[in-house]
Amino acid sequence: MIENLLDIDSLLAPEEIEVRNTVRRFGVERLRPHIAEWFESSDVPTRELMADFGKLGLLGMHLPENGRSELSATSYGLVCQELEAVDSGLRSMVSVQGSLAMFAIYRHGSEEQRSLWLPAMAAGEVIGCFGLTESDFGSNPAGMRTTAHRDGPDWILSGSKMWITNGSIADIAIVWARTEEDICGFVVPAGTPGFTRHTMSHKMSLRASVTSELRFDDVRLPYDAKLPGARGISAPLSCLSEARFGIAFGAVGAARDCLQVTLDYVKTREVFDKPLAGYQLTQAKLADMAVELGKAQLLAVHLGRLKDAGKIGHVQVSIGKLNNVREALAIARQCRTLLGASGITLEYPLIRHANNLESVLTYEGTSEVHQLVIGRALTGISAFR
Repeated sequence: MIENLLDIDSLLAPEEIEVRNTVRRFGVERLRPHIAEWFESSDVPTRELMADFGKLGLLGMHLPENGRSELSATSYGLVCQELEAVDSGLRSMVSVQGSLAMFAIYRHGSEEQRSLWLPAMAAGEVIGCFGLTESDFGSNPAGMRTTAHRDGPDWILSGSKMWITNGSIADIAIVWARTEEDICGFVVPAGTPGFTRHTMSHKMSLRASVTSELRFDDVRLPYDAKLPGARGISAPLSCLSEARFGIAFGAVGAARDCLQVTLDYVKTREVFDKPLAGYQLTQAKLADMAVELGKAQLLAVHLGRLKDAGKIGHVQVSIGKLNNVREALAIARQCRTLLGASGITLEYPLIRHANNLESVLTYEGTSEVHQLVIGRALTGISAFR
C-alpha cells in the first residue's frame, strides 16, 4: 500500500487501524462490486446502505450521545477516508447523516429531540438531510431567503433549499431559516403538509448519491420543532465544520485509490516495448503525487489529533479541506492522463473520482472561501466583502 511509504500506520492506535480496516473490507466486499453501476445509473440503494452503515456503527460514531465516545475523531476521519476511497457520494451519505443532521440535533437540539431522533438515525432507520444552501446563497448562507415566523404556538416555514444530499429520501430535514430573532434551525419531518422534494438529475458528479431541492410552502410546524440551542449563522456553520473535518480525510481516500490503481496499471501497460512505469517522466509524476498524498495524510491525522484533544479550530479545518481536496483533485486528474483513454471509462475509478472531487472542491465551502478564512486568520482583516 502507498501508506507504507511514510509508515502512516505508526501514527495510529490499534483500535483506529481496526476501524479503518473493517470499513476497508466492507468497501471491497459490499461497495466496490457495484459502485460503477450505481454511478452510471445514478440509482443507489441508499436505504439499504444506510442500514448497513448503521450496523457497522458509522452513523454519528463520533457523538457521545450514541454511546461510542471511546472512538476517536481520527477513527471517524479514517472511516470517511475508506468510504471516499470507494466513492465521494458514499462518504457524503454518512457525512450528511452524522456530521450535519445528527450533529445539529446533538449540539443544538433539546433532550426530547435527541432521544426521539438520534438512536434511530444512528441505526440508519431514519435518514436525515441538512437544508442550508439556497440557489442564490451558497458561499453566503447568511443571506438566505427561507423564513419562519410565529403563528400562535406554531411556526410557519416558507422558502426553498438547493443541492441537498439525501433530500428526496430523508425522513427528516434540518432546515435553517431566518426568523425575527435570528437564523434558527428546525426539524421538519417528511410528509409534513407543504413540504415537497425534487430529485435533481443530469448530474455529472456525485451520481452515487441523491441530491435534491426542498420546497416549503407555508409549512406549519409545532413550537418544539425548533432547535432550541441554535441561534445565528454560527449554528449551521458549526455543523459544516464537523463535515469539513471528514472531507479532509475523505479526499485522501479518493486520491489514494487513484494513485494505487494507476501504479498497478503503469506496471503492466507496455509502451514502446517496456512498462509505462519504466519511464522517467512517469516515475516523476508518480513520485510527486505520492509526496502530495503523504503530506495530505499527515495533515489529516494531525487534524484528527487536534480534534481528539479538543483543540481544533475552524481555521485548521479550512486548511485541511482546502489543501487535501485541491491536491486530491490534482492527483485524480494526473492519474487519469496516465491511463490515457482507459482513464475515462468506468472500468477504472479515475474519471469517477475526478468528477466527484470537482464537486467536493466547491461544496461545504469553496476553495476561495477557505482561502479567505485562512487569510483573515493571518491578517486579522476580513476580505469576504
